[in-house]
Amino acid sequence: MSATGKASLVPAVNNAECPWDLFDSESYQQRNYATLHELDQIIIPKLAGFFAKQNLGSDLEAIDVGPGTNLYPAMSMLPFTKSITLLEYSSTNIAWLEDEIGNYRESWNAFWRALADSSDHYGAIADPGVLLKKVADVQKGSIFDLKEGRWDLGTMFFVAESITGMRDECAKATTRFVRSLKPGAPFAATFMENSRGYVVGGHTFPAVAVTEADVRTLLRGVAGDIELHHIRSPHLFRHGYDGMMLVTGVRSDTRSEPSREPGWTTIGRTGRRDRQHAAR
Repeated sequence: MSATGKASLVPAVNNAECPWDLFDSESYQQRNYATLHELDQIIIPKLAGFFAKQNLGSDLEAIDVGPGTNLYPAMSMLPFTKSITLLEYSSTNIAWLEDEIGNYRESWNAFWRALADSSDHYGAIADPGVLLKKVADVQKGSIFDLKEGRWDLGTMFFVAESITGMRDECAKATTRFVRSLKPGAPFAATFMENSRGYVVGGHTFPAVAVTEADVRTLLRGVAGDIELHHIRSPHLFRHGYDGMMLVTGVRSDTRSEPSREPGWTTIGRTGRRDRQHAAR
């Protein structure tokens, strides 16, 4: 059972035990991002509105951690950046991202129109595919190895709770992401709520079943100005989770202490959730 008392789809396993290099990227993209889903239509205006009100300029260095096959978090940072690092661990997702950015498919235009409808910052960009190809840099790497205080702006969509079945690893991933930003840097992150695991291309992946209280605990001490939005719809992507949470905030102006990153033990050591550098 997960910490919420709901049965998990898979046994809790740590991140290193998951078959990330067997992740079926195209199948996942077709299932989740081939069209603009109702849930993304709820997330995107809130995401665009948050970044638009930050007075960010246009020459920031940004990071999207664990994009998997989802380009719109990186696209949401395009008006404000001179470079966007897409940090991905799965070799199949890396190959997919490199090909997709080089051959931007028309279906992403629906996501871009949703951004442009939400803020004039996006409408001023004539061709998001061309700009993304110019500024995006796909790099192989692990969220657990992120260095502190590097980036001006960041996104992490459906990663920390979806790359492991261990709650301490979920906590570590969350704090490592936030700490990779410079103090005061804005970020947006999403979490699957009470996810019990997921299946992609015949392979089962674990998850940690996080709640709003868990997410707030994880961010305590590492982030400020937190706003958490529950994203719910009767039309979920699949069975095995209750909804989504969008969190926005800024990195706090304190340094992490080795071996004591906030949230490591405060949400316990058992549970489940949904993804590694894949998602939903």
